Amino acid sequence: MIDPATIWAALIAVAVLAYILLDGFDLGIGILYPLVKSEQDRDIMMNSVAPVWDGNETWLILGGGGLFAVFPLAYATILPALYAPLTAMLLALVFRGAAFEFRWRSKRHKHFWSAAFAGGSILAAFAQGVALGALVQGIEVANRSYAGGWFDWLTVFSVMTGCALVVGDALLGATWMVMKTEGHPRQQAVRLAWVFGALTLAAIGSVSLWTPLLNDAYLARWFDWPNLVLSGVMPLLVLGCAALLARGLQRGPDALPFLAANGLFVLCYIGIGISFYPYIVPHSVTIWNGAAPDSSLWFLLAGTAVLLPMILGYTAYVYWVFRGKVDPNEGYH
Repeated sequence: MIDPATIWAALIAVAVLAYILLDGFDLGIGILYPLVKSEQDRDIMMNSVAPVWDGNETWLILGGGGLFAVFPLAYATILPALYAPLTAMLLALVFRGAAFEFRWRSKRHKHFWSAAFAGGSILAAFAQGVALGALVQGIEVANRSYAGGWFDWLTVFSVMTGCALVVGDALLGATWMVMKTEGHPRQQAVRLAWVFGALTLAAIGSVSLWTPLLNDAYLARWFDWPNLVLSGVMPLLVLGCAALLARGLQRGPDALPFLAANGLFVLCYIGIGISFYPYIVPHSVTIWNGAAPDSSLWFLLAGTAVLLPMILGYTAYVYWVFRGKVDPNEGYH
């Protein structure tokens, strides 16, 4: 019989990955904002994501809402452990979203809203990375509830993963600009992509080497046979994506660097999934003992079967309509 908990785990994993990839590049645009001095180039940067940024965040709602409804034990364990970084992320996204509108309308306070856009993007990406690092290093659970302290999430490892996601999102933003702009903004984006590409690869290497040392289960998962093969294959795939990134920045086509950067994120995400499985809260709550009753899972799947194609269809339509290079003479509204 088909296991609804496994189906839901896969759906939530896909929703979170979609959010990381889609919202990652528009967070990256905000992260790069302070590095671009020309107001015209900044306008072009914002115009490139204006049609899609709010739709990208739909996947965050789907992933978070799905976790609450489908894996209530995991939700009740993760949320208290990560209140601070998750609250910081949500507040940052609010300021960032407001900045999209007010920066264009409030000429007097334009610099404030530009700072809100950049600061909100940086803080949101950093908070997401910190939350991920805290989840990877483990959450203390006792009697099916969170048993740790208020600041257990704050460690050197979680700060490093926060910084890693900031530079990774900046790479996505730079490669998005390479794909969507021409002339001086594109040239500037190419230079930034080289810098943040190197930083992203260094961050991937650092986190990958550190993670198996956090827990014996991670060490066994990656270095016991036959999983040892994955430890050899994954670095080769990362190097392959890095080579495609470099080729695209040097010779094109302009879409290749963006696809290669997304490939790096997908490989990292797969690596996290391999490390976690079958746990949804490492190493305390599995997919099955954290899930709601099967009757609830099937009921929610019926609704998702209607909703998910609508979200996918809308997302595909928006990206298709706004495909191609950004016209520098067009405004946000």
